[in-house]
Amino acid sequence: MQSETIPVEELRQLLAGVSDHGTQHLLEVEADLMQTTYLLSEAIEKLGACFMSVHEAVTAQQQELDLLLQQTKLPDQQQQKLLQYREHIAKEVNTAVTGLQFQDLTSQLIARTIKRVNGLKELLSALATHGDSMDSEQEHQEIARLLQEMNRSLNSRSVELSGGLRKAVDQHHMGSGDIELF
Repeated sequence: MQSETIPVEELRQLLAGVSDHGTQHLLEVEADLMQTTYLLSEAIEKLGACFMSVHEAVTAQQQELDLLLQQTKLPDQQQQKLLQYREHIAKEVNTAVTGLQFQDLTSQLIARTIKRVNGLKELLSALATHGDSMDSEQEHQEIARLLQEMNRSLNSRSVELSGGLRKAVDQHHMGSGDIELF
């Protein structure tokens, strides 16, 4: 009957090992995502401040130029060209500042990824829990039933995990209209 012996202890160790190693990797992924979020926020804040400073400087320059234009008569062609430059600069600064607001979209993606990581940690925890409930004295059929139950539970949790996370990322807090990714 030795050939019918089921290596339950080895299976339990495998499930515990998969759970432990998987959870450790997911904790590292989560930490990396949190650090990415922080770095992204810092970079966007600094770039936004720089663009606003450039915009303020250009606005002040335009006001000085307007005073000079009032005192000096320029040909219409040159005045038109200066107005075109003003409009172009304002448009580009506004486009740059609006473009920096992609942080909202990336924050949504990172938050969704963290939810996935947490869901995977729960799946791995369930795997370890089911593995702990196996007893080496159990019959082959009972262990097979337990493994099938474990598989159903993991499948169910996986469906729950992916159900709410497969949607588009919507833009929030952006003044340029709605954007939807994916």
